[in-house]
Amino acid sequence: MKTKTKFAAHLIYLATALLLLSACSGQGAAAEKTAEKSEAQQKIAKSYQHTKKQVSRLRDENDQTELALDELEADRESTEAHIDEITSHISQLNKTTPATSTTATSRPPATSTAKTAAAAQPKSASTNLANLNYTNSQEIPVNNNEPNFSAQELSTARGAWESYANLDSLNRAVDANALLSQKLMPTQKRTDLTWDPTGWKNKRTKHGWLYNRSHLIGFQLSGENNNPKNLITGTQSLNNPLMLSHEMDIATYIKASPAHYVRYEVKPIYRGNELVARGVQMRAQSIGDNQIHLNLYIFNVESGYRINYSDGSSVVE
Repeated sequence: MKTKTKFAAHLIYLATALLLLSACSGQGAAAEKTAEKSEAQQKIAKSYQHTKKQVSRLRDENDQTELALDELEADRESTEAHIDEITSHISQLNKTTPATSTTATSRPPATSTAKTAAAAQPKSASTNLANLNYTNSQEIPVNNNEPNFSAQELSTARGAWESYANLDSLNRAVDANALLSQKLMPTQKRTDLTWDPTGWKNKRTKHGWLYNRSHLIGFQLSGENNNPKNLITGTQSLNNPLMLSHEMDIATYIKASPAHYVRYEVKPIYRGNELVARGVQMRAQSIGDNQIHLNLYIFNVESGYRINYSDGSSVVE
């Protein structure tokens, strides 16, 4: 009887222990779940704070972008007003100055403009220049530096153009005319020159070469390069610095505005049937102002050399 009682007591004890163990286990699992829940809540809270900061930063950036757009819009309005002012000024010039309209580029036949220019330039002028001999000034003014283009020659009705007279019976380039603007300026790189103009008997000098293939209208103004009608045998000093310095002034003026035009003529001056020009006459006039205004003659000479203009040969002096 006592034995059964002890056994029953043990069973009760074991059952109680199991119940206590189960209860403890359930409390542990609940504690773990509570800890996991708390950790998840902390992550959510951190993510929310981070997102909130990003939204705030984006709002600030948006405000800055809107300010920048407002500034750009103000700049655009200011630029448009400036353009309107320039357009109005050009319109006033067109009303008060003859022949200053701007139109699209056109290129008339090569002989028409050259004939017009030749007719406007008295024959005696070229003859007188051809008879001049170099003394001590390589560049001299012609007609008090007045280009004397006619109103018709200064017309911009056809827009920018260039014209080169045909080679004469001796194969010489004889005249080049243009109404220069940005539209005629080159858009491609210059290539090597291959055409040999009349009298091309070049030789080495201490400073390089005696002669250059000299453009009547410079490449930077017209984009014309290997055009026989635009090339003569010119000395180093004729080509650079003398002709080049005037070409640079004209190019600077033209580049300053698409509305800028320059009437331009370069004419080689030969004495009789000589193959090498004695010099070149340059005439230029900007349209609507006198920023470019010249009429000059440059002797085709080189210090230290005596040139035979009949055939281009030379000797050291």
